[in-house]
Amino acid sequence: MEGIDQFFHLLSMGLMLMLPLANPLTSMSLLLSLGSGLSHYERSRQVRQATIYVIAIMLVTYYGGSYILSAFSISLPGMRIAGGLIVAYIGFRMLFPSEPVADIPEASLAAQDAVHTKAPNIAFVPLAMPGTAGPGTIAMIMSAASRIKAAEHHYEHWVLWVVPVVIALLLGLLFYVCLQSADKIVAFIGEDGVNAISRIMGFLLVCMGVQFVIDGTISVISTHKLLT
Repeated sequence: MEGIDQFFHLLSMGLMLMLPLANPLTSMSLLLSLGSGLSHYERSRQVRQATIYVIAIMLVTYYGGSYILSAFSISLPGMRIAGGLIVAYIGFRMLFPSEPVADIPEASLAAQDAVHTKAPNIAFVPLAMPGTAGPGTIAMIMSAASRIKAAEHHYEHWVLWVVPVVIALLLGLLFYVCLQSADKIVAFIGEDGVNAISRIMGFLLVCMGVQFVIDGTISVISTHKLLT
């Protein structure tokens, strides 16, 4: 029973951490602006592709993140501070947007390709990355993975392997449902509703990013005191 409790605890914590970052609103807006010329079949096919990409990016980042940190000699406090700055920056951009979603560099490149291609492929760029699984999401996953690894003796082994897969699948399912129903969602809540939700998510990201920086700074100070 303890393993089950740990499973649901980590699952709820993971979803609360990831939902503000991996929310599908940005990708939904990109799909509506860049995929307006796609047929229904082609649009559905690319949404399915993008869903697979999102899940794959999250899982590869989680299970391979520690090896990347080791390969580049990046410390855990350094990863937390850098990840916090990235997350806070993305949160500020969502709180105070200075440009339409469709004007981000990746979206502009996809729009240029659409001029020369009858059915441009926007599944990976920009729907999956950076729409949902962007730098902030990757930084968050790597930081969370490092925290869990540091406390892995508190959890059962199977829980640490199963929870990330379930979180990635649930976020992928949410991504798929929202993009497949993008027209209905926007028609129901309106553009103002999408903007309001995006700003709320942005505020949460700023708070989480600042906390990441605080935690990383405290770890650096503690390590320095131990060395001296």
